Amino acid sequence: MRKSDGASNYASTDLATILYRTEQIGATGAFYVVDKRQGDHFEQLFLTAKKWFEKTGRPLPRLEHVDFGTVLGEDGRPFKTKSGENIKLKDLLAEAHERTFKLVTEKSADIPEAERRQISEIVGTGAVQYADLSQNRSSDYLFSWDKMISLEGNTAPYLLYAVARQYSIFRKAGLDPAAPLAGASAFETPTELALARKLVAFPAALQQASATLRPHFLCTYLYDLAGVFSTFYNADKVIVDDPGVRARRLLLCARTLVWLETGLHLLGLSTLQRM
Repeated sequence: MRKSDGASNYASTDLATILYRTEQIGATGAFYVVDKRQGDHFEQLFLTAKKWFEKTGRPLPRLEHVDFGTVLGEDGRPFKTKSGENIKLKDLLAEAHERTFKLVTEKSADIPEAERRQISEIVGTGAVQYADLSQNRSSDYLFSWDKMISLEGNTAPYLLYAVARQYSIFRKAGLDPAAPLAGASAFETPTELALARKLVAFPAALQQASATLRPHFLCTYLYDLAGVFSTFYNADKVIVDDPGVRARRLLLCARTLVWLETGLHLLGLSTLQRM
């Protein structure tokens, strides 16, 4: 189908693409990551495809519009540079790396500069990624440098620091966090039990995020897990003389580390062993 000037419209090319992907590639589903303002177009497209495929006896693939909102500056307007043009991703990442390097230098000046640069690249890039993924993708959100690179709140630096702290615990204990732990006694304290309950909720959080295509559910879980762990760590000393108590608390630390790293890696972030 073509317009009077010989060109095709979006609906025609989108329908042709759906057919091509199912028949030539064997696709069973397609996710359209497009601005939420195109919602009406995709609603009509998917309905047309459904009627067309049913009429012609073709199996209908899963079609879903993964809509997203607008990133706003702190003035509430769409995020742009002072010149009025959209900021380039490479410039955004370069600024994140530089800001994070200053933060890392303030906190850990004893770390060699080359390592601080490496840390700042991982944390800075992760901060930009996580700032986007931790929001409900359908909502607009305010972009804030101070919030993005903060070591407090639901941010990448906070979670990356939580991972580094786990590694620090095992370094001080002279243990490998991946090594098996035997002889752990049963959990007893309220904070031990609260952390254990939070740990077993990881599969549900992962399933919710993947089923709804909304990674912020996983981000929220990781942030909550880090908070519950912090409460546990402040209340219950890990390296104690009693071997059964020490083993069970180290086990909680090890499992927390696995879930935090697994979750962050699934979100596309790299992790660090020290910050």
